[in-house]
Amino acid sequence: MSRSQILNQPTSSPRIHHLGAGPSALPISVLRKAKEELLSLPGVGMSALELSHRSVAFERILRRAQHALASLYGLSSHEGGGGAPHEVLFMQGGASLQFSMLPLHYGPGGGYIDTGTWSTRALKEARLAWGEEGARALWSGEEGGYRATPQAGVLLNTEGARYVHYTSNNTIYGTQFHQRPTLSDPKVPLVIDASSDLISRPLDLTGCDLLYAGAQKNAGPAGVTIVIGHPEVLRHPPVEPRCPTTLRYQTHALSGSLYHTPPTFAIYLVALVAEWALERGGLEALQVRAEERAGALYRLIDQHPSLYQGHARPESRSRMNVTFRLPSAELERRFLSEAEALQLSGLKGHRSVGGIRASLYNAVTDEAVEALLAHMERFARAGS
Repeated sequence: MSRSQILNQPTSSPRIHHLGAGPSALPISVLRKAKEELLSLPGVGMSALELSHRSVAFERILRRAQHALASLYGLSSHEGGGGAPHEVLFMQGGASLQFSMLPLHYGPGGGYIDTGTWSTRALKEARLAWGEEGARALWSGEEGGYRATPQAGVLLNTEGARYVHYTSNNTIYGTQFHQRPTLSDPKVPLVIDASSDLISRPLDLTGCDLLYAGAQKNAGPAGVTIVIGHPEVLRHPPVEPRCPTTLRYQTHALSGSLYHTPPTFAIYLVALVAEWALERGGLEALQVRAEERAGALYRLIDQHPSLYQGHARPESRSRMNVTFRLPSAELERRFLSEAEALQLSGLKGHRSVGGIRASLYNAVTDEAVEALLAHMERFARAGS
């Protein structure tokens, strides 16, 4: 079978509406481009899956991905001139490995904003490195069931903190920061876990030492972690001298993300996704779209309060993950069963909290959102 015959083989089954929390949907145009180039990259003669990470062809892909991300976030490191002086690295181990790396680099004294599972885990890793007194929660939403993030009027006491860490969007509870946390000392460096809202809205990186994100929500497939950091952090040794070589940001920054074999195909897809985001109008346009789509779901939830019980408080509602409950487990099972019959997939809430969760990442189609809205409206009418 020729190359063209292989590429033009019909899809074995139709695509469903994927609303799962991750790995998430990828843009159709990106998938088509990857399919078109799967057997042979133009001018290369082999697949991106086969490329040596030391090859000139892969170096071009790596630079493409870095340039597209730098363009989205207004970074200066790859073009010179204005912009935030941050660099882009590609690493492995997901956000969870970053939880361990951070305290080794900054030392004891981390201040954590605890908005649920992922920030809780990050705090736990810092305490594992430096003991119970080595990191503290500046704020916690645990008593309130993780229904909110600290609002602009809440002043967080950062006395003695070497850095402040927060998770910008909590996929499990459906909460999101819509403004930067207010710190008693605004000069304390910020570290942001942006795993589930990277490439979804503009972000001022002034005062941000480090941002990291697993790519598998908005930025690409599972397997690659994006790190955007200030050179003074990325290119200097960690506070902990026993920190292993591969867990040092310095190692990866000085080697250009090529210290060991990186996830080459995943980085190739990140390049395609970031370029797709630029073509869609960049972060401002994606934010407007996210606000409109999430807003439509929240309005419907609010219109049927006896059936749909939103988890997050209105001021902290996530535009990426819409979480809600129904009055009974039986109703939730029925809602999910009927959704699956309509090809609406991935709506079951996280195993730790249950309920329903609709993830509205960039590549989730408008048709999928409309189909979900129609299902929710029908379900509400049937129960009324």
